Amino acid sequence: MSVPYNHKEIEKKWRLNWEKKPVNVQDGSKKEYYCLDMFPYPSGSGLHVGHWRGYVISDVWSRYKMLNGYHVIHPMGWDAFGLPAENYAIKMGVHPRVSTAENVANIKRQIKEISAVYDWDLEVNTTDPNYYKWTQWIFVKMFKEGLAYQKEMPINWCPSCKTGLANEEVVNGKCERCGAEVTKKNLNQWMLKITKYADRLLNDLDKLDWPEKVKKMQTDWIGKSYGAEVDFKLENSDEKITVYTTRPDTLYGATFMVLAPEHEMAKKLATAETEKAVEEYITMAANKSSVDRLQGKEKTGVFTGSYAINPLNGAKVPIWLSDYVLADYGTGAIMCVPAHDDRDFEFATKFNIPIIQVIAKDGKEIENMTEAYTDAVGTMINSGDWNGMESAVLKKEAPHIIEEKGFGKATVNYKLRDWVFSRQRYWGEPIPIIHCPDCGAVPVPEEELPLLLPEVDSYQPTGTGESPLADIEEWVNTTCPCCGKPAKRETNTMPQWAGSSWYFLRYVDNKNDKELVNKQKAHDLLPVDMYIGGVEHAVLHLLYSRFYTKFLYDIGVVDFEEPFAKLFNQGMITGKNGIKMSKSKGNVVSPDDLVRDYGCDSLRIYELFVGPPELDSEWDERGIDGVYRFINRFWHLVEDNKDCGIAATKEMEKTRHKLVYDITTRLEGFSLNTVVSGFMEYNNKLLEIAKKEGGIDKETLETMTILIAPFAPHIAEELWERLGHENSVFDNKWPEYDKAKMVDDEVKVAVQINGKTKTVIEVAADISKDDVIAKAKEALGDKLSGNIIKEIYVPKKIVNLVVK
Repeated sequence: MSVPYNHKEIEKKWRLNWEKKPVNVQDGSKKEYYCLDMFPYPSGSGLHVGHWRGYVISDVWSRYKMLNGYHVIHPMGWDAFGLPAENYAIKMGVHPRVSTAENVANIKRQIKEISAVYDWDLEVNTTDPNYYKWTQWIFVKMFKEGLAYQKEMPINWCPSCKTGLANEEVVNGKCERCGAEVTKKNLNQWMLKITKYADRLLNDLDKLDWPEKVKKMQTDWIGKSYGAEVDFKLENSDEKITVYTTRPDTLYGATFMVLAPEHEMAKKLATAETEKAVEEYITMAANKSSVDRLQGKEKTGVFTGSYAINPLNGAKVPIWLSDYVLADYGTGAIMCVPAHDDRDFEFATKFNIPIIQVIAKDGKEIENMTEAYTDAVGTMINSGDWNGMESAVLKKEAPHIIEEKGFGKATVNYKLRDWVFSRQRYWGEPIPIIHCPDCGAVPVPEEELPLLLPEVDSYQPTGTGESPLADIEEWVNTTCPCCGKPAKRETNTMPQWAGSSWYFLRYVDNKNDKELVNKQKAHDLLPVDMYIGGVEHAVLHLLYSRFYTKFLYDIGVVDFEEPFAKLFNQGMITGKNGIKMSKSKGNVVSPDDLVRDYGCDSLRIYELFVGPPELDSEWDERGIDGVYRFINRFWHLVEDNKDCGIAATKEMEKTRHKLVYDITTRLEGFSLNTVVSGFMEYNNKLLEIAKKEGGIDKETLETMTILIAPFAPHIAEELWERLGHENSVFDNKWPEYDKAKMVDDEVKVAVQINGKTKTVIEVAADISKDDVIAKAKEALGDKLSGNIIKEIYVPKKIVNLVVK
């Protein structure tokens, strides 16, 4: 009997060995491959089994690439600035610098238990001044290029976190971080002009090997649309209101107009009779988040008392205010065509506004409309000289017709808004701007970066709209770099996204104190070949990273425009009933005890076996028992047969090549759960062959050991050594298969009578139809009676004799 499998001793042994002699080393002959995880923020609750999943996937892929002859750049770091870290520090009553360092140390310990081939020499931390020096440097460059600017605007305000939020940080009207209801607040904010890159961000999606759902999410977020700006003159006035519409072909059906409550003309349009109602409505809308306003179930509004004139037919159009129109989309004013828009139809029905149908299927008007007709095709009706035209054709022509008539112009619009970049918090990168009464906003000179975050006793948010930095007079008060007169520092800090939007560049040159990244290193090692992380970052982080990369390309820092060539989004590991794991729900499963009881290899494999890697999977701890039993069976397969000295039979050779083919095909397709089931299936098959043949040949055992190495590296290294090798299992090349050797010499054929299987015969794979039918009849013997009226043969599968 072989030595029993002892995961504790084996895993400890190989971790120590790998520390002394790393397996992922560039010897000057290997191609480079960059595999990257989305780096974690150092949560106080540490890692749970859901976090492990992505890290295991990236490590399996990295080790697979190593076995294919690559040196793999596989770094890890910490997204340690921002709201999550600061909120945790406030909750624990410690300084965020202290709590963040403790959390980093704990998670680093947990990550090391995965035994991933991370190169810790490349480690970065966004709170390290040597790192955020370059985060600030990027901001200064953006400021000098006109991409960073200040603007007073209504922003999303979290009353709990006491800071402004970008639209992307508001989920269902609540703060993404703390869950508090988000309101509005007018603040002077730093903005980044990401809208300047809208077309490039949209068009370059075609270059990327990314999941289609992620591309669609970014496309929808950018929201490019074609239409027209149309001028509506106010009744009895030379003033006008300009609306943006994607459906200028429906202009004859515009029966009212809606302005955002923040529109500059909102109060001016109120009459004596409506003034009070208008002011109350504007105040009410100011306390709602943009998300709440767009997703509100019931439409609200107030009539201003004023009218505009439809420029096509001269009809009076009542002007309303409603919070479902946002000031920062289009012109902040829309023309409403209730017959052909669900939202407008609901509003018109509620407030008894006329509904005029202008597009009809087959030219027939709908009597007693109960819902909007929103089909994209139809014939124009009730539209003057446009009657009879096809709406699809007119939609393209109408913007130019309107332009020719002189009351509007063809235009393009985007849903994408400029990025709100200010945070009224302490724990973030100081924005490197000095405000001078004479010179205005002036950047901190590049040679004086980093502008260090000062030490403070009180770092809690003030709630006043100012950062806690505003109370540190000795830090705030400074001199202008341009004129030398007294000036004040900017006291807002950057959002968490600032440091995570470019970190993938720094990994490859993390000790460079002269430049963000050496251009030659960036050329040789970037962009990232494989990026792995959760789909929850599909809009925020990925869009910002693409924006930063394009900007750095424009100023000559890098020579590529997209940061991540290939993207894989792993699904979440959830608690029971699909509930997301969280400490507050009490359903977090820590990997620490599982590693102790079952070993790292077992947990790695179970993380993959639990379900398709791209889908959410419910954690069931009982499943790891089955994986642990498989690991033990694999151990005994190799241990019991490694010294048997048997030569490979045809069946062993065929099984070996099929094994390599199946595992390689599934791994290349990222079907990692079926890779694991494949290992289990072939392990059982080889155990059966060993029992029948008295052993398994050494080459087959070696092949299985190499194949399983990316998934279970400790046991693979141990068995490779026990198979008589002094080098690492990762010094090998990934096994190859020969399809010719996978062909079965014999096949099993089901024999049926009238479609019902009576027996199974084994015949030569190249047997003729006549011969296989003859053997089938012979095998049936006295089971075959009556007259055979038809003989059917499905090659290598079925013989069916139809009898009467």
